[in-house]
Parts: sequence; C-alpha cells; structure tokens
Amino acid sequence: MRVLVLPGDGIGPEIIAATMPVLTALNELYRLGLIFDEDEVGFASLERYGTTLRDELLERARGYDGIILGPQSHADYPVPERGGRNVSAGFRIGLDLYANIRPARTRPFLPTNLAPGKTMDLVIMREATEGFYPDRNMSRGWGEVMPSPDMALSIRKITRYCSERIARRAFELAARRRNRVTAIHKVNSFHMTDGLFLECARAVAREFPGVAYEELLIDAATAHLVRRPERFDVLLTSNFYGDILSDLASELSGSLGLAGSIMASDTHCCAQAQHGSAPDIQGQDRANPTSMILSVAMLLQWLGAHHQRADLTRAAAVMETTVDAVLANPATRTADLGGTLGCRAFGACVADLVRSA
Repeated sequence: MRVLVLPGDGIGPEIIAATMPVLTALNELYRLGLIFDEDEVGFASLERYGTTLRDELLERARGYDGIILGPQSHADYPVPERGGRNVSAGFRIGLDLYANIRPARTRPFLPTNLAPGKTMDLVIMREATEGFYPDRNMSRGWGEVMPSPDMALSIRKITRYCSERIARRAFELAARRRNRVTAIHKVNSFHMTDGLFLECARAVAREFPGVAYEELLIDAATAHLVRRPERFDVLLTSNFYGDILSDLASELSGSLGLAGSIMASDTHCCAQAQHGSAPDIQGQDRANPTSMILSVAMLLQWLGAHHQRADLTRAAAVMETTVDAVLANPATRTADLGGTLGCRAFGACVADLVRSA
C-alpha cells in the first residue's frame, strides 16, 4: 500500500516531519506494509518546476492508496498564469475529493473556548468540489468576473449530483454515530442554490428513516455552535458554509491545531491538516502537529474501511488515543497549549508512546 507525502509550505514540512515517525512506528508495530514516496508542491515545486502543482504529479497521485498533504501558502502564490495553482483545489477537482470531513470534539483534560460545562462532539461533512469557490465551479474559465473596475461578480454552482452524494455520506456517517444530520443553508436568500441543496438532502433523508434530520440557517448555526454545541452530530454543508463552520467549531472545541481533516472521494483519500501554513512561525519548531497527526489517523481509518483491513482501522484508533494520552499530560503539550514541547519533540513523544504500548 503506497502513500504519497507532500510537505507543502510554511510549517508544512515541520508538521509532516513530526507526523511521519508516528506513522512509521505504527507501520512497523502492526506490519501495515505502507510504502512512502515524497514529492513537492507549493513554493518548492514553483521554484523547481515553474508551477505549484504539476499535472504529472496530480496524475501520478491517482495510483497511490493515500495522500498526505501539508498546508499551502496559497494566498501568497503568484497568479495561475505564472504558476500559482491552488494545490488543495487541484487535488479536490483532479481526484474528485468531494467529501471534506472535519471532526471537532472537546477533551476533558484540555481547556476550550466554550462556556463552562459545555461539550462538543460533531463532524462537518463539507462538499468540496463546487459552491462559491471560483477555481472549481467552471468547466472553462473562472467563477469570478469584473465587468468594470467598480463591479465584481461571483458565481455559485450547486448541482444535484454533488449535493446528493455528499448528503448520502453525511447520513451514512450519522448512522454510525448518534443518528442526527443537520443541513446548513441560507435558503431565505439563496432560493435556488440552497433550495436545490436542501431538496437533495431531504430526498436522501428519506432513505435513512433511523437518522433524525433537521435544517438550520447558517447564521443560526454559528450561534448554536457557541451556545448549544451538544445538539450537533453531523453537519451537512455546502463548500463555503462548511469552510467557515469547521474553523469555528474547532476553535471552540479547543484549538484549530487539534482538528483533523480528510478529503475523500469514492476511491481516494487525502489527509490534510485543517489549519493553514502559518509562515510567521515557519522554521521555529513552534508548530503544533496534532492536526496533521490526527488527519493521518483519519486517513488510516478511511483506508481500513475502504480496503476492509482491520489492522489499518486498529492502527488509526491507536494513533488517536495515543495523541490524547500525550495531550492529557501538561508536560508533554506544545507551547500553544501551555506546554514546553516543540513540534519535533511532540511528534517523537507520540511515536515513543506508540512503540511502548
């Protein structure tokens, strides 16, 4: 089983370097048979090849069982005409990674940004291949235009096909959790696009009578995440809403640095930390690699389910519980969580605990 490793920009190489010893330890302990290949995306690729994402690399990625993708400094890339391709969008469209799955949960041993006594354990199921994002809603061209220097227009794309399949993934996940799906929308303003999204969600809901279904306005959802986070199980969202709500949920539950994330199609899966590239702390060994480690655990879990391999599923569970065990000890936390460990030392601590289990 082959895994493609792409460190990315900013703190990406550091958090990937801290994650790989953990994955290697599990690979050896459970004899998973994982083989790792590394390549370049982002600024390293731009300098060497003239583009942040090569077509050849994207095509080659189809032959891998899994992908580990570090953060990218996309906002700092040159325009696409000068090689600055959005790497995440390239993979999402190129490999049809339509399901961006982002869990957020509180931990009793870590502080949160919720009111005292409040807890959270939810998953945001975000459609990732269309919506308001101009780099992925056109067959040719760009989804934003400026008819004049004083006017800018953005085009939103919502399709029945993409809405139905992401809704089905949300209900399948909820059926394995606490049997509740909340569809997020703004249908009072976006009558047609959110109307179609909800129409698809309702149709899929009828296929899952054992899963409770509700609909909630995006603005009300932000308030309920703060005030009543325990009400949520799986949140079904279009691209833009899920991007915003997942950051809010993760920060409320403790920190964006604790939030795992995967992008998945029906045949491929890519682990990608939920946070950005944080160039302001690049090269200082200050990054918290937890999000990247937990994203890789989610990748292992997906691979285990997809290939019906219990060893991968077991390794994923060990990876997650070991991270929690390290975080539970104040002495082995990173500085952003009140500890003293650097990025590299935290990864080594998790890897050592895996080996000693």
